[in-house]
Amino acid sequence: MTEVDMPTADGSSEARATLHRVFGYDAFRGEQEAIIDHVVAGGDAVVLMPTGGGKSLCYQIPALVRPGTGIVVSPLIALMQDQVDALRALGVRAGFVNSSQDFDERRVVEAEFLAGELDLLYLAPERLRLDSTLDLLSRGKISVFAIDEAHCVSQWGHDFRPDYLALSLLGERWPDVPRIALTATATRATHQEITQRLDMPTARHFEASFDRPNIQYRIVPKADPKKQLLSFLREEHPGDAGIVYCLSRNSVDKTAEFLSGNGIEAVPYHAGLDAGTRARHQARFLREEGLVVVATIAFGMGIDKPDVRFVAHLDLPKSVEGYYQETGRAGRDGLPSTAWMAYGLNDVIQQRKLIQSGEGDEAFRRRAQAHLDAMLALCETAQCRRGQLLNYFGQEPGEAGCGNCDTCLTPPETWDGTVAAQKVLSTVVRLQRERGQKFGAVQIVDILLGKRTGKVIQFDHDQLSVFGIGQELSEAEWRGVVRQLLAQGLLAVEGDYGTLVLTEASGSVLRREREVPLRKEPKRPTSAKAGSSSGRGERKAKTAVPELPESLLPAFEALRAWRAEQAREQGVPAYVIFHDATLREIVTAWPTSVAQLGGISGVGEKKLVTYGEGVIGVLAGLGGTPDDGEAGGGKAAAQGDPAADDWPEMDAEPEPDDWI
Repeated sequence: MTEVDMPTADGSSEARATLHRVFGYDAFRGEQEAIIDHVVAGGDAVVLMPTGGGKSLCYQIPALVRPGTGIVVSPLIALMQDQVDALRALGVRAGFVNSSQDFDERRVVEAEFLAGELDLLYLAPERLRLDSTLDLLSRGKISVFAIDEAHCVSQWGHDFRPDYLALSLLGERWPDVPRIALTATATRATHQEITQRLDMPTARHFEASFDRPNIQYRIVPKADPKKQLLSFLREEHPGDAGIVYCLSRNSVDKTAEFLSGNGIEAVPYHAGLDAGTRARHQARFLREEGLVVVATIAFGMGIDKPDVRFVAHLDLPKSVEGYYQETGRAGRDGLPSTAWMAYGLNDVIQQRKLIQSGEGDEAFRRRAQAHLDAMLALCETAQCRRGQLLNYFGQEPGEAGCGNCDTCLTPPETWDGTVAAQKVLSTVVRLQRERGQKFGAVQIVDILLGKRTGKVIQFDHDQLSVFGIGQELSEAEWRGVVRQLLAQGLLAVEGDYGTLVLTEASGSVLRREREVPLRKEPKRPTSAKAGSSSGRGERKAKTAVPELPESLLPAFEALRAWRAEQAREQGVPAYVIFHDATLREIVTAWPTSVAQLGGISGVGEKKLVTYGEGVIGVLAGLGGTPDDGEAGGGKAAAQGDPAADDWPEMDAEPEPDDWI
């Protein structure tokens, strides 16, 4: 047992000492200290905290302070090695046991656990179904059970994992060992289900704000999404690391190829690629600077890369939980980042079709529909998007807007779309009642605009009384009307061809009993910069993190180059050495000695010993302290941890070749 492991009479004091000594911070942030004190004292806890909020510290420090080994139950098999490497770089004795190891490797880790030579041991939930694993744990000393990604226990959640249902046995077999269940994504209902299914009735509940103020949320009208994405990356995120999500594998491949062909280094990731290719692309993303991964939702589990500067969606996510989880992979280091999405009418139609044609009973479809409705409400809101997100998770936003989302920076115009809605609904009625026909949005819009297309002439739709009655709006505007009617439940999608039909609510609009307020469709921009609600400069100005003075940029880049070299030599991701946020503080404080470097946030004892001379050598080689720098510098509160807040999700099946 190391010095860090020895408990004291004052658990809180020991926890703060461990925070300083191991992780390099002088103060906890938010409710971290209250959570840690509660678990150190032997209490169970259910913790809801956003990605990058410091969840890992809430179980890592109790595992270091309490006698024994902390057992971390995590679904993140593919990244357990990276998690363990990051902890070992801090001087924490960590290990894992999973199916990626051979017999001898597992035997060594098991022996270390039994000998009390591990501070933390990572296990996948399915491993706890094995009698051999339970027998192993019964023969060792356990300090705490941490159940990470606890929302996976929810059968109504967006990433249910059946193996999580068996984790209630931990409390039965080890009633004296505290348990802490943690997640970054849970509604009130999921929160309650976590508590019930894990059998933690006496657990104390801690809920941090879901707000990620450094992330700017933006949703733009979908026109040519790949070109829009390219403009967005060139104008706002040149050379930055990021993730682009598409719904289908074909879209992933085409988008990655398109970006690579236009000078953006990008690789694909989806379940259709062989395991070796997926592993290589994931490793490159973690270890290289500025790589873009284009992926289905199969990518993201455990991606704790702190300097992901953007997450982009070219297709509509299925739920707000999924959207929040995916966008949360940006800006884990607290620096300015963007959540950007291109969204259009076809997204709504395709998602509705997937729900109707997908597997599952009626209750499942109703739940999926409710998830989609909430996602559509987020896309169509004229109010603050951040406020809408917080409301969804049961948290009250501030009275004023956030000032860092597109609807706050450029408030959308609204208009009374009742008459326009009546025209669309009347066209659907005429087709069904007069002709016994059902058509999709394209035909409806062509009829309203009075276009004599081949299909309109073929079916004599130019003879309908509604033909040409909608020429006051453009095609894009009519598509926006149809999209918003679908989002409001005033139209529905039916069949494999996405035909439009009325709903029970449609009649109230046709009878003039209900008004239909609509968002005005923005004019399509010629570039992402022109069409964004905020350019790169304004985006960063809206965050609490100031830009580095120009005089410090050479030092920052020199430290990044030194860090990259260290990472290559050790075969670990660059963030395992130091986060960008730590490098920023180093160049701002400009320490001239190893002792002064020890005053920087994120520089614990092990990293100070390992890298201190190297950092000071880089700064000294640059010619001394610049005018902007001041030697010294104090430590900040505990920052977002590099713990994984992601998990594997299955590709949507069946999936179309492409529907962008």
